[in-house]
Amino acid sequence: MGTIFTLKTSSFDPKKPLPNKYVFNDSGCSGENISPALEWSGAPSETKSFAVTVFDPDAPTGHGWWHWTVVNIPANINRLEEGASNDHRLPSGVIEGKTDYGQIGYGGACPPTGDKAHRYVFTVYALKSEKMNINPKTSGTVLKESLDAESLAKASFTVEYSR
Repeated sequence: MGTIFTLKTSSFDPKKPLPNKYVFNDSGCSGENISPALEWSGAPSETKSFAVTVFDPDAPTGHGWWHWTVVNIPANINRLEEGASNDHRLPSGVIEGKTDYGQIGYGGACPPTGDKAHRYVFTVYALKSEKMNINPKTSGTVLKESLDAESLAKASFTVEYSR
């Protein structure tokens, strides 16, 4: 049996509510909107690149809410530093997509006031190809279809947040 593909963060404890540092700073939310540190291990040996997504399946849109999409992470990279999206410190050639907020880059949690806690699913995909033909305007929904088709394996964790 091979190594298990895992994703973790040193920025917060996924078993506790998401800290304000990683919450959106607009739309009635007053977080710092910092992208968290992510680290993965155990990817299949044939992995050519990675992608990372953050998705809220509980958003009252009928199709969830995309908070972050990152593709074309080189296969020799296994982590993103805290604030990498905000400070433009992502590896060369990486493409960040547009969130459902309409902005490129990380967009933190911001569920409707008084709504039940929303789940934020952080996922890393190990991909068959080195580069995905995606541009920053590609929606999370379209990207997810491509990721599912290109994926060798994926790993995720979920954190909750409400306000």
